[in-house]
Parts: sequence; C-alpha cells; structure tokens
Amino acid sequence: MPAPVSADPPVLVLYTGGTLGMVPSPKGLVPGRNIKARLHRALDTLPPARQASLPAFEVHETDVPIDSSSATPDDWQRLAALVAQCYRQHAGIVILHGTDTLAWTASSLAFQLLGLDRPVILTGAMRPLEAAESDAVANVEDALRFAVAPRLQEVAICFDGRLLRGCRSRKWQAHAIDAFESPNQPLLGERVDDEVVLYPGRSLADHQRGAPRFELPDYTPLAAGGVVRLVLWPGLQAWQVEAWLRDERVRGAVLEVWGGGNLPDDPALVGALARASGEGKLLAALSQCPHGAVAFGGYAAGQGLSDAGVLSADDMTPEATFTKLFHLLAQPLGERERRRRFLTPLVGER
Repeated sequence: MPAPVSADPPVLVLYTGGTLGMVPSPKGLVPGRNIKARLHRALDTLPPARQASLPAFEVHETDVPIDSSSATPDDWQRLAALVAQCYRQHAGIVILHGTDTLAWTASSLAFQLLGLDRPVILTGAMRPLEAAESDAVANVEDALRFAVAPRLQEVAICFDGRLLRGCRSRKWQAHAIDAFESPNQPLLGERVDDEVVLYPGRSLADHQRGAPRFELPDYTPLAAGGVVRLVLWPGLQAWQVEAWLRDERVRGAVLEVWGGGNLPDDPALVGALARASGEGKLLAALSQCPHGAVAFGGYAAGQGLSDAGVLSADDMTPEATFTKLFHLLAQPLGERERRRRFLTPLVGER
C-alpha cells in the first residue's frame, strides 16, 4: 500500500509484540518480526477509499518483541523514554502491544507522560494479524485515525471500535473481541460507520491543560517487588499481611478491600497496616467491585483503613492504583507530598 501523501507529520507505530504480531511455532504462537511489511499487506485489504484516507505512518520494532505477560516495569520505563524521545516528530503514536498487560502499560505511560499534547494510542488484537477473522486490521486502522486527532491529548486504548482512557481501562474478556472496558469512565470516542468520533467534553484536554512535563524516573530500584498487591479474602490473617509488608524491600501496597471500603473487624490486621504506614510505606485501598468507589467510614468496618493511614484509591482501577504508587515511589518526594499527589487526579485516573 503506498503511503498517503500528507504535509502533516506521520504517525509513529511502535511494535512491542503481543498476539497481533504473533506467528505459529511448534510450541504455539510466538512473537513475530517484520511487522512493517506485514502491516502494509494487511492494510492493503481495506477498501481503496479507506486506504487513501489513512494517515501516513512509520513503523519501529522494539529490539525484542515480547508476549505482554512477560512485561515488567522496566519495559514501561523504556517505552516511555522512547515515546518522549520521538513524539515531537510525529502527529501521534500508536503502540502495538499484547492484551494481557496492555492496561498496565497504558496506565504507567499516562503517569510518566504527564502533560502529553498529542495522542498515544495503545492497541493490539485477540487474533494474529494473518489469522482468519482477525480483529487486528480494524484495531490498527482505528488507532491510526485516532492518532491524528489533535484534541486527543492523552494515553488511550483503542479496541473493537472504542476509545478508552488508558488509566481507566481493564482487560475484561479473556477471548472475546470486545476485550476492554472502562468501568468508571465513559468512552472517549468510537468508530461510527467508517469514521472515528471523539465525544466532546470527555478528553483530558478538556479538563487538564499545560505543556508536557514528563516525569521519567528510574524504576529499577522498585522493579524487584517494591510495590505489592494484596486482595482480601474471608479468613485473612494479620500475620499473612505482615509477611508481605514487613519486608524492607516493599515500599507500597495496593489493598483490594470489600464493597465500599470494608475491612475485617480484626485489631491485629489494622495494627499490621498501621505499622507499615507508620514506617512510611504507601498503602492504598480500592474496592474489589469493578464499579464504584471506596469511601472510608460509611461502615464501621471501614474505619480501620482510615485509622491505619491507608489512602483511598477512590474509583481507580487496580492497574492505575498500582502504577501510580510505583511512579510516585520512584521519585525523590517526601512522604507528605507522595500522599498528596496520590490523592490528586493527575491524568484523569480518579
């Protein structure tokens, strides 16, 4: 497919791996290479009018494409640095990524790329590019179109014809094409017939303005387990929580509690959380329910969280809560400032 003629800067397509680019092997699907030629061949199958209306784009492959189940915070850091290095030369950026941890990467990028002034769109596929009835071509086409929308100034996920805020999204389906949802945030836009549409008043640019002020701290000191995720279950014991939180390598924790912010009526458990918080560890609680927010104090069972110095994650996703804690702990901030910034909406995550 010939590149469309355009006076505008091209979109940069970054291929990191994932199902979209996978190819068969004796052991099953594995990350494939040569994505530029493969993308052009796939987009050649679109009707001529839709091919002609696509924005110009360039393709860059990461050195070692991976299955996203192997992604780490170090990968988030490298990807953010690459975007920061390249974004000024491009109208927008499309990141091709595996679906398993796509929402984690999108959330992390949102916090690292504060003040972003153009689109960074993550997408992938539930079926490989060359597979029968693949969703890959449609997802790439939509992402390319959204990537040249100047009013879109944030990290977003484009999947199955819908555009979602990256730090508000979760993978919701293991196999279905409509794999992603945004439980507590309406869609930013979607495909209508053959056009992509942004809904007015929903994008970050409508609410938070300012020049790019990227924060690209070194994630390496935390990458070996500095932030943990604990999900409550009936019968949870204080010693089990302490086994995680007393380790000096742990500096923060996401606590997934019940309902609107409830904790077992166990003074020893509250004490374990209070000791960790008193040591300067950043603890944040969110509900195990995907819809709605935690609100400490609604029930007596939730007052212990507030008493222990645990922060409310409001209606944030687990992915956004984890990556925000990680991002704040990676920076040279005082404890009070970390807590203040966690409770402050930075990129529309709460």
